Amino acid sequence: MRAAPAVLLWFSTLSGALAQLDVCGTAPLRKSHARIIGGEDAPAGAWPWQASVHVNTTLCGGSLISRRWVLTAARCVSSGAEVTVFLGRDAQMGQNPHEVKRSVSKVIQHPGYDPGTHQNDVALLMLSSPLNFTDHIRPVCLAADRSFFVDGLSCWVTGWGAPQTHAPLPPPQRLQQVSVPIVSNIQCNAAYSTGKVTTEMMCAGPDFRGEGFCKRDFGGPLVVLNGSRWIQAGVASFVTGCGYREFPGVYVRLSRYQSWISNHTGEDPPGYIYFWSSASRASPLVLLLLAVLPVVF
Repeated sequence: MRAAPAVLLWFSTLSGALAQLDVCGTAPLRKSHARIIGGEDAPAGAWPWQASVHVNTTLCGGSLISRRWVLTAARCVSSGAEVTVFLGRDAQMGQNPHEVKRSVSKVIQHPGYDPGTHQNDVALLMLSSPLNFTDHIRPVCLAADRSFFVDGLSCWVTGWGAPQTHAPLPPPQRLQQVSVPIVSNIQCNAAYSTGKVTTEMMCAGPDFRGEGFCKRDFGGPLVVLNGSRWIQAGVASFVTGCGYREFPGVYVRLSRYQSWISNHTGEDPPGYIYFWSSASRASPLVLLLLAVLPVVF
């Protein structure tokens, strides 16, 4: 039996981040934690940071991280792209009474993004004007530097992606949600070939149910709950197939990008939370090493 994870939190006190910490990661309209691929419709307003990112005819996911900034995958955008972002959107068609639309005034792709290896697959979108936070629109907290997510930890991924690789049915119109477990980088590399999954990446699901993310989910958030706060651990980056049990989804490990994100968001930074989950039976020496060494698992 897997030992229950012990979770330690540290709230970032970086200058300017405290305002976001007042609201980040809270979802007042999410009333249940019910159980993309194999997913289910998300209740309206359950994930108030979820962004629908539109680049011409391409749809990607994203996450609101402050009043002015949305986080997504670099593969979804380019520096000259015309991008539109919708917040508070539950369905891709029909009425969304709490929806807000914004154009994007600046696209910042990570300068180290490599489409061949998927390294540094992260981008920032500066909205044309700041947002007012509501119950349906508010930012997620981000995992701070050196955060650690233990193998098997339950996380959630959300998006409007296709239900399978070659789906005979159209993609879902309502936002989908699914719970997936963290998979260690060692296990993930065994699936994808050694070295493809780097320390700047992390993996999650699918488990034996074959649940995970797919097309149109790229750039979307992988989040974990602690108490009443949701922390974004990763950005959906790449996967072989959709929901194949032998291939976990691969995400950008956001804790490795705190400095890069902070340098670009300036006076409107995200709220950062240090998340540390580990086997409760680990020795104090192991816990200390995890706290001071880079994540290599």
